[in-house]
Amino acid sequence: MSYDEILKELRAKLGDSREENDKMLRKEAEKFAKEKNADGLKAASELLTENMSEEQREEIKRITQIDGVRLDQIHNQIVELINKHSSIEAKPLAEKLYKKITVEFKEGEKAKFVSLRNPFEDNLCQILFKQDKVLNRTPFDFATYITTYAYILTETGSPFDAIPVLQKAIEYNPVDCGPKFELAEVYKILKNKKRLFEITRDTIKVASSPVALARCYANIGYALTDSQDYDDAAAFYTASVMMAPHPAIPHEMRNLAQLKGTPLKVFSHEQILAVFKKYDIEFGPNTEVIKVASQLAAYYLGERDIPNALNALKITYNLTRDEQVKKIILKYEPESAKDFVPVNEGRPNITKTVNENYKK
Repeated sequence: MSYDEILKELRAKLGDSREENDKMLRKEAEKFAKEKNADGLKAASELLTENMSEEQREEIKRITQIDGVRLDQIHNQIVELINKHSSIEAKPLAEKLYKKITVEFKEGEKAKFVSLRNPFEDNLCQILFKQDKVLNRTPFDFATYITTYAYILTETGSPFDAIPVLQKAIEYNPVDCGPKFELAEVYKILKNKKRLFEITRDTIKVASSPVALARCYANIGYALTDSQDYDDAAAFYTASVMMAPHPAIPHEMRNLAQLKGTPLKVFSHEQILAVFKKYDIEFGPNTEVIKVASQLAAYYLGERDIPNALNALKITYNLTRDEQVKKIILKYEPESAKDFVPVNEGRPNITKTVNENYKK
């Protein structure tokens, strides 16, 4: 159904009780959200707003708008300025958005606000980060909005100022790798190897994709290159490519070979594990992440909630390469077959290639 049709159908269900209308509309909104039905969610949200008292509507506007503009629209303006290479111009607007968020959505004695984006993040957060407070969901992705402000601070020459801002972003979503990766970039700039290792260990614990894990390993490789631990850096870069190929890594490894002055050491899997252990870095995904994803997949399949089930199944498959999980995904979404890449495809022996080029 179209937006207008859904709106008309929902309006027909409204009764005389504001309280009952609110319950019904919230239930419908949750259903549309699970189905990823944007038109349905928009219609339900519009009627929820209409159903509020004037006082409630004004309060919602006050905390979700700046000068009559919604916070998500403000963030879009900031991103547009960044894309136009106008970070300096974007900075005061981003600062204003940051202050609005941290004032209106601050943590209280009994409750705190979180910007968890889906059921997987919701469950993972509550398992990995035990909470003794009520978690209230924010209306927008504040972790991303705050990370954008931190990025601008770093770009405009204030990396130290970006650190507490990013820590605040992490508070809003402890399982989002985005703020953690940005914090790692700050520590690279500051050449703080200890902090870079710490935030990377934290990121590995919540990483839910091979790409995220590969970036973690590459960050360690970068730090070890900077500290002239060239062979160990090569081990981490090799592990990064094993997890998920990225076009930047061959360039980093060629640079590493030039700095070392001799061909890079070729590592076996066991040797890579030994190097990881040396730096107290876990290789591979956190088992809790896989557990949450697989249990959610089973739950949502039982509930016949296929969109959420597929999201959890894909996380599980990407981290495990379990062929049985792949078969279930293809059962419900045959067109995704084109997205599956054989485990070893696109993952050549990068060290061998770099060394051959080095000899030339």
